[in-house]
Formats: sequence, structure tokens, C-alpha cells
Amino acid sequence: MSVGLPEGRNAVVRGLDVELELERVDAADTVSGEPRQGIAELGAVGATQLGIWELRGGAVTDTEVDECFVVLSGAAVIELLEVPGRPEEAGRTIEVGAGDVMRLVAGTRTRWTVDEHIRKVYLAAE
Repeated sequence: MSVGLPEGRNAVVRGLDVELELERVDAADTVSGEPRQGIAELGAVGATQLGIWELRGGAVTDTEVDECFVVLSGAAVIELLEVPGRPEEAGRTIEVGAGDVMRLVAGTRTRWTVDEHIRKVYLAAE
């Protein structure tokens, strides 16, 4: 879903109010539960993509891109399964909740466990 912020204009989007169309996560990425996710693409800032992402009810795996995000609501436990060039970080578990800011490195393999939901705004390198 594309919400879009007008390029070249000052604008606001209420991140907690953006309606997201939630879809089931691909079975290959589902670890447990019946997770559903949704995304609203807000556009680009230079070469960086901006958007809102939400995950509900389950655990999923992902391979990350270079990203920085801020949790708007909810919480998750993120397990770092593999971290390129930093094997000592594998197995590290990080709990994030509303207000937390996190950086993910491209190529990092993660497992996200979400009891209820997590909604974040992200900046991701193309």
C-alpha cells in the first residue's frame, strides 16, 4: 500500500492512524502462529525508502536490509540468527517496544516474535 508523502513539500502522516492492509506472512518465513503483516510506503528521502510496517500474532524470519526504525506501538523480541562479519552477535536477543530506535545491518538474518503486534516507521537503504 502506498500512502506517499508529497515530494518537495512539508507534510505529516499520523503513523498510528495509517490503515494497513494485513496479509498472511509467506509460509516459508513463518516460524509459529498465523502472523499477518502490512506495509505503507511513504516515499523516499534521497536514496532511502521511508515507510510504516506492522506485524501481528506470530514469529517470522527475515533477511534485513540496511535499516533504522522507530517502534510506534507494540513490542517484539528480535533474535539475531546470523550477522554478516560479526559471528559473535549470532544468538543475541533484543526486546523492542514503543519509542525504541534500532539499527539493522544488511544481510542480518532475524527471527521476530510478536505476541500481539508491533508497528514501526522505518528508513531503509535501497
